[in-house]
Order: sequence, then C-alpha cells, then structure tokens
Amino acid sequence: MIKPEQRQQIHKYLLIELAIKSLQIDYPKVEQFKMKKVFLPLMDSLLKELRQEYFELKRQLSQQRIRVVGWTTVDEYFSDVQIATAGEDVILRYANQALKTKVEELINRYLRRE
Repeated sequence: MIKPEQRQQIHKYLLIELAIKSLQIDYPKVEQFKMKKVFLPLMDSLLKELRQEYFELKRQLSQQRIRVVGWTTVDEYFSDVQIATAGEDVILRYANQALKTKVEELINRYLRRE
C-alpha cells in the first residue's frame, strides 16, 4: 500500500523525470538558436538542478523499497505507471495532458528561482 506522502514523492519524481526527458529532447533544437549562448547555459543549469533532485527522490524512494517499473501508454489520453513496492505492485493512471501541464508548471517554477 502506498501512503499519501509516498504517492506525492512518486508524483514529483515522475514529473521531474518527464521534465528532464523533455528538456533533453529540446536541447538539440536550442543549439540551433542564434541566441544559443543565452539559452544553453540556462538549460544546462536547469537540467543540473532537476537531475540532482531526481536522484535524491530516487534514493528516498529506494530506501522505502519503491521503484518505478515502467510507463505504458493506454491511449492518446492516458498513461499507466507501474510502481513496485515491498508488498505489491501498483498501477497509477495519469492523464497525458495533465502531465504535460504539470511538467510545464514545474519547469517554470524552477526557472523563476534563478
């Protein structure tokens, strides 16, 4: 059974993982910008900070014997995330559009910190 605080940790972990993947996909496109000298250091800093938090959350979840097994696309609107815990496996369903919106909000929060 996943406790509410563990579910929040998992949710944050997933959002950070998606943010990192999105930024890594966008990185080569930013390298083509005329103003890349402005944007690349910003993206590098953002990726570094996100990765640090990602690995910290992964470590915390691992100590609780919780790990993300994988993502499965249900259809164009939903995805399932399989979570392995010490007692049982749990599947959490997420709306893809909600995930996209939350990842954008997360990245904006990180950018406003600097």
